[in-house]
Amino acid sequence: MATRKPIDYIFIALKGMAMGAADVVPGVSGGTIAFISGIYEELISAINQINLDTFKVLQNDGLKAAWKQLNGNFLVALFAGIFLSLFSLATLVSWLLEHEAILLWSFFFGLVLASIFFVGKEVKKWNIATIVVLLLGALAAYYITTLPANENADSLPYLFLSGALAVCAMILPGISGAFILVLLGSYKTILDAVHEYELKTVAVVAAGAIFGLLSFARLLKWMFKHYKNITLAMLTGFIFGSLNKIWPWKQVLETRTYGDKVIVIREQNILPTAFDGEPKILFAVIAALFGFSLIFMLERLASKK
Repeated sequence: MATRKPIDYIFIALKGMAMGAADVVPGVSGGTIAFISGIYEELISAINQINLDTFKVLQNDGLKAAWKQLNGNFLVALFAGIFLSLFSLATLVSWLLEHEAILLWSFFFGLVLASIFFVGKEVKKWNIATIVVLLLGALAAYYITTLPANENADSLPYLFLSGALAVCAMILPGISGAFILVLLGSYKTILDAVHEYELKTVAVVAAGAIFGLLSFARLLKWMFKHYKNITLAMLTGFIFGSLNKIWPWKQVLETRTYGDKVIVIREQNILPTAFDGEPKILFAVIAALFGFSLIFMLERLASKK
């Protein structure tokens, strides 16, 4: 890997901020942003370096060698951007989600739609197998977006599993980790535990998240190494299937209130003309075109670099 300059880590932090902002929107995955910004495979590889070998390098060769093997600068810059976003840019995204939801959904719809082409073109050879996997991935993601939420669950083993599955979804393009928690019925329990500083519950969820992250990252790295085309086709399908969740015009059928948060449990996509309110079609099209174009502008800048 080429030596990076300080400015490179600033751009990595900005990509992390985009990932953090995307994770605020239910239905948009930070993994999608990581992929279209060109850092997905490096992120998976870096996570895989969190293992016993790295600790052996630390013991035998010192901190500098272990940090280099871990790709520590990359991880610190990326996660600094993610956490910074959660406390700054995510506030703006949350405001837009509440007050200008159609425009925000339209922007992400265009962005994710363009990412389908971006990820799909990375498949070096399309054949029956890759097409079938793409369709299966799209159907799986679509099905997940249509599932109703479960009732609240609070057993510790279940919360451990919830943390593991949610973090897997967060790094998997096309599927939202927060949405998975709502489906599993763990969202309220985890939210309450964070607000009320229930350290035991938070620790169990965090342990599940770490377990899920490290194990799933290994699976993804193995798939990229041995079945890269199939894996890329599957991820393309996941992203395509997730479009159902981020269609801008929806009719809310059922909601549930968790503290000061109102979570949509069931909704259905409708045409702009059937929307109860101002559909803002012109501005929505502009926002979608901006999101769509942004992907190709970023790709062109990356290719020039």
